[in-house]
Amino acid sequence: MSIPILNYHQISKVPSKQFSWRSLHVDIESFDFQMRFLKNLGYVGRSIRDLMPYLRGEINGRVFGITFDDGYANNLYNALPILSKHNFTATCYFVSQKLGSTNSWDEDSNAVESPLMKRDELLKWHDSGNEVGSHTRHHNKLTSLTFHKAGNEISDSKWDLEQIIGESVDSFCYPYGSYFDEHIDIVNKSGYQSAVTTVRGKYSVGSDLFQIKRIPITCYTTGFHFALKMFTGYEDHKGKKTGL
Repeated sequence: MSIPILNYHQISKVPSKQFSWRSLHVDIESFDFQMRFLKNLGYVGRSIRDLMPYLRGEINGRVFGITFDDGYANNLYNALPILSKHNFTATCYFVSQKLGSTNSWDEDSNAVESPLMKRDELLKWHDSGNEVGSHTRHHNKLTSLTFHKAGNEISDSKWDLEQIIGESVDSFCYPYGSYFDEHIDIVNKSGYQSAVTTVRGKYSVGSDLFQIKRIPITCYTTGFHFALKMFTGYEDHKGKKTGL
């Protein structure tokens, strides 16, 4: 059995073609359509935390995962109302030392500068029943850091976020999808229960919870492609072909 876990970044107006990383923006209307489409088919959208019994194979159901990388404010203001309307939950992966800042890691790539959630906005996300996950402290590529610095980025971001929400942070996301086996070990030993990657494909129940595959949803994902991604082996084939 396999479970589709969707990977989003920003839910906002799509920038013009002059900007890089525009594909990581999905407009509100498209996101609303995608969630409504799956709801009408009897699917339930769940955060990684809420999906864990399904991922472990303890229970079955018509479910899919919803994840947002980086912690953009537009996830709260544009995505949350749609999630709440359908009684869905989602995981947002926050860069713990960048709260209230912007996606400064993209500043050299001509990407649109977008605000990240502030502390009080993160709490609103959490208090709405959604999951707070970790995306390191500074959004560094782990493979470019020393073992010690990578360990601090992984474990200290967990601590940072736990001080804010007052409960355990169990889900992790590798920045840029870049990691070595040693980083998987650090994530595990830091007390996380799962980690998501950028490897394309559906999650096979019972496989490695620290290398969870996801399905990227971009501004180029039409309704037809969305159905392909959800209901066929399209993404699994893409993952094998590209290795991403």
